[in-house]
Amino acid sequence: MRRRELIKLLAARIVDLVHRARLPATYEGRVLVEHGGLMSYGPNLNEIYRRVASYVDRILKGGKPAELPIERPTRFEFVINMRAATALGIELSPTVLARADEVIE
Repeated sequence: MRRRELIKLLAARIVDLVHRARLPATYEGRVLVEHGGLMSYGPNLNEIYRRVASYVDRILKGGKPAELPIERPTRFEFVINMRAATALGIELSPTVLARADEVIE
C-alpha cells in the first residue's frame, strides 16, 4: 500500500471513530478535516515542504547540515468542515467562520 493511500485510510478511520463517539475534535492536519473532521489548526505543510527544498539546496551546494539554522513554521492554517459541524449539531459563530482560512462545505 502506498503512503498516500495509507494516510487517507488512517485519516478516515480516525475521523470515523471520533464521529461515532460524537466528539467535536480539532486536528493538527487539514487531511483529517478533508476526510470529515470538524476543524484543524496547524502549520501549512506546503510551506514546510518549500522550506525543506531550500535546506536540501543548501546542503547540495556544500552547506553543513549542523550549521543550518533551525526554523519553525511561520504560516498556520485554520480549516473548518461545515458538514461535520452540522452532523455534530454545532453552530459556529460568524466570527469563527470569518477567521478560518478555508471552510469546507
